[in-house]
Amino acid sequence: MTLAALKIIFCILSLIPICFYSQSKQDNFYDIDNKIESIASGNTDTLAKKLAALGNTEKEKVRAIFRWITQNIDYNVRPIGRSKKTPALFYEEPDDSSAPFPSLNERVARKVLYKGVAFCEGYSRLFKTLCDHAGIKSEIIYGYARTNTSRKFGINHAWNAVYIDSTWHLLDVTWASGVVSFANEYIRQYNNFYFLTPPEEFIRDHYPEDPQWTLLSNPPVYREYSQSPFRYSGYVKAGINSHFPAKGVIDVAVGDSILIELKSKREIRNYLVSESPVLDTTKVITLPPNAGGEKLSFKHNVTTVNSEWLYVFCNDELAMRYKLNKKRSIAVNDRTGFLKPE
Repeated sequence: MTLAALKIIFCILSLIPICFYSQSKQDNFYDIDNKIESIASGNTDTLAKKLAALGNTEKEKVRAIFRWITQNIDYNVRPIGRSKKTPALFYEEPDDSSAPFPSLNERVARKVLYKGVAFCEGYSRLFKTLCDHAGIKSEIIYGYARTNTSRKFGINHAWNAVYIDSTWHLLDVTWASGVVSFANEYIRQYNNFYFLTPPEEFIRDHYPEDPQWTLLSNPPVYREYSQSPFRYSGYVKAGINSHFPAKGVIDVAVGDSILIELKSKREIRNYLVSESPVLDTTKVITLPPNAGGEKLSFKHNVTTVNSEWLYVFCNDELAMRYKLNKKRSIAVNDRTGFLKPE
């Protein structure tokens, strides 16, 4: 996976408010999260056993492995052409011809531990390797990660699935570890949302190469997923279960009004439809009390050709993003989601 691709992924994370997925009361990982700070890096087998010893259940062992990686491995933002002032770290395999040749996962995991940096594949291979040594079943999942500047639908990311208590769960240790700023600086910033994320929420920005790894009984097809608008954490928190336009690309021209319709199972207190990803509290529109299940309609007037995205905020949080395909003139079509000015 290229640096450019991952920079795009992490840049979008820097725009999303950190959302902490609430664990159930019995999932209190406070002690484990504190104890991992005392576990020093070592070889993969020893490290995995030390981390697994921190937990009594499979979930606690997975938590220790997951949090150790997020606390100790940085995302690799160093440029490909390093200057003489920043020499590349060099790793050598042990010179032992009698030892069995390690697997690819093991070799990558060793290098990640040695260097302390990785791309998404390094994160996911390290997680799987430590789980293997701890006796926990896991898989590396390759697929498409939706980002703020995604234009093409294709394989661009890697994450993991882990088997706990006879059930598969999804997690992304790369995205949970931190973000990369637009200045290309890595910021370690833990995001608990990507630890054992419910499949119906994970799917909003992760689509696996093999649809079975959505862990959904009726996963969306590639075309449906790739053409839908990007959904943020605010979409889930607002309980939105349907939206219009259904497609994520809207053909418009300056002077048109875009019609946005949402149906939510929870109350939406306020909203803002804007061509800026930053919430402008002075423009937020407060709604009268509404019961869940009601259809809400909003309009946005297109006044400039400069922007290319349309953002929908609900309850002061970013919920959705549409791509604006602006043209000089368009035909009126009530099915496209835009209307001529009234």
